Amino acid sequence: MELEKYKAEDLFEWVTGEGYDFTLLDVRNEEQFGRFKVEGPHLSKMINVSYIEFIEKEEESVARVKVPKNETIRIVCAKEGSAKYVAEILVTNGWKDVKFLEGGIKTWGNMLAPKLVASDDGYQLYQFIRPGKASCSYGLLYEDEMVVFDPSRNVNFYQNFAQQNGCKIVKTFETHLQADYISGSKQISSDLGAEIIGNHNDFKNAAFAYHSAGDQEVFAFSKKGPEIGAIHMPGHTPGSTSYLIDNKYLVTGDTVFILSIGRPDLGGNAEEWSKLLYNTLKTKIADLNDDVLILPGHYMEWREANQDQIFVDTMGSIKRKNANIYNIDSESDFIRFIKDNIRKQPEVYADIRKVNAGLLDPDDEEQEIMDLGKNECAASMYAKQQQK
Repeated sequence: MELEKYKAEDLFEWVTGEGYDFTLLDVRNEEQFGRFKVEGPHLSKMINVSYIEFIEKEEESVARVKVPKNETIRIVCAKEGSAKYVAEILVTNGWKDVKFLEGGIKTWGNMLAPKLVASDDGYQLYQFIRPGKASCSYGLLYEDEMVVFDPSRNVNFYQNFAQQNGCKIVKTFETHLQADYISGSKQISSDLGAEIIGNHNDFKNAAFAYHSAGDQEVFAFSKKGPEIGAIHMPGHTPGSTSYLIDNKYLVTGDTVFILSIGRPDLGGNAEEWSKLLYNTLKTKIADLNDDVLILPGHYMEWREANQDQIFVDTMGSIKRKNANIYNIDSESDFIRFIKDNIRKQPEVYADIRKVNAGLLDPDDEEQEIMDLGKNECAASMYAKQQQK
């Protein structure tokens, strides 16, 4: 029996759609599994048994796979080879429906799933979900041009998506200097000549050309189309900037989340940046219309998605869901909340910031390692609970 592979896109469909009954067997070691694993709203059965155990104690390891032999098993490992090895063992031991993930966990970590958020007045707005990072980037298309917001390093995806839709990427907007993943803006700009937009407070030391987005500055396509307004919202970083599309959709990066807010300590200035964020909450965010649709840079849990599996919510709804944050009425209480609800940031974040500023240029394999793993950008009870 010839073993079959499956792709990360298949896995995304299975874990987000209904009616797919399977067990996911992750054969990475316990440490790797604990740091970063596959997640999805309809993934209910997952087992972790290291491939090393299959090598050393095959019979015992097979016994730990407590899945009836007439049921479906999908295997994932770090690079593909170990999953294939375990798949061969399971088939030998009587399982029929066994497949392994092509390319290993990194293909899941880099995969982007496009979701159409809106199609209004001649433009299309897409959310690109990156489940391996629990992050979202965005694409806005009008006529033959496309602009992207907070792209990941999977630049081939964005370029192919633009080509498939008859567009060229002309601008890339950065909501802030990212710390949790490597941005694709620099590469997209290099490949296509796209203009990079970012706030001077974050990018003043960048080793590449960019346009500094001013507060309330408005951007447009060559043939007009929907306007994109920059709103400076310091706090998560000093240069954090949200982008208001057509006065309807606000791409907030790591400032406003559906079930939290962005943590203001990643630059090592927790108290100073917390004051900035508190002021942003009480001014810029407080002034937003409750009907504005928020498009966040990250999500904490899949339950934040709507019925179409899109991460979007109104500002009014978010304020109600996070009343414990938005109702804090003193700066000192807010700073205390922040300090109570953050945990130590991954050490790699400091280097990722340098990469995103063009100050560090690791090779592709090292970037791959740096870039994998779920984000830790929220200041919330979620973060506090993870410390237990």
